[in-house]
Amino acid sequence: MLSVTTRHAIDPDTASIMDTDALRDNFLVADMFRPGQINLCYTHYDRMIVGAAVPDGGTLTLDHVAEAGTATILERREMAVVNIGDTGKVSARDDYTLEHGDVLYLGRGSGPVTFAGKGRFYILSAPAHTDFPSRLITLAEANKVELGASETANKRTINQFVHPLVMESCQLVCGYTQFAPGSVWNTMPCHTHDRRMEAYLYFDMADDTRMFHLMGEPDETRHIVMKNEEAVLSPPWSIHAGVATGGYTFIWAMAGDNVDYTDMDMVAMEDLR
Repeated sequence: MLSVTTRHAIDPDTASIMDTDALRDNFLVADMFRPGQINLCYTHYDRMIVGAAVPDGGTLTLDHVAEAGTATILERREMAVVNIGDTGKVSARDDYTLEHGDVLYLGRGSGPVTFAGKGRFYILSAPAHTDFPSRLITLAEANKVELGASETANKRTINQFVHPLVMESCQLVCGYTQFAPGSVWNTMPCHTHDRRMEAYLYFDMADDTRMFHLMGEPDETRHIVMKNEEAVLSPPWSIHAGVATGGYTFIWAMAGDNVDYTDMDMVAMEDLR
């Protein structure tokens, strides 16, 4: 079963007057990981698609998505699949076995994508202008960046998978960030990047843990309260940071004009409002 929702782009002036429900309706992507289903959110932020496939021991195939306007989803797109569940399999021309934490990149023209096994697959896709080889990337093969400190509760490891230091892609860049015990703050000091949108998926959270995701223009911030396995869309003009009541991991993914991970407009702490 395939379900697709659409999110239109929101400008900062409109976002600044939204109440809690409106913020959640426009930026939060919830309830994606349903057994036996593929659920996608087609966004108008750089045409990024975020979604999930949970084969639940069976088989699910992702092929035609009307919102993409092509015969099959990867005809003019690339894709990254992150397995946040148990061992599963993904097939797209070739067959791949994904353990927990593995990331699979599928290049443009890879055809229909089939998901099987016990995996919980997070899906990210962006338009592509050329073909790059598909590749399975394990955590051991990811580029790692250590940041933060225990004293500031933000000691973390950024694992870069679909990233120029690891492999080539058109515009999709993604990876995930893991935290040391007791660290709960992400992406502080914060930043924006006007040339790219970003999406976060928060997972590995206890049922009663809540994430307070921060968004908005630096001088007019808002927050969205999130639970396990929920995603949030970050427009190019918005900061994207957060703090949780317990441990978590988050997958970050970007699409836009470039794949330069360091192309950020940093925000000084004293400028936040």
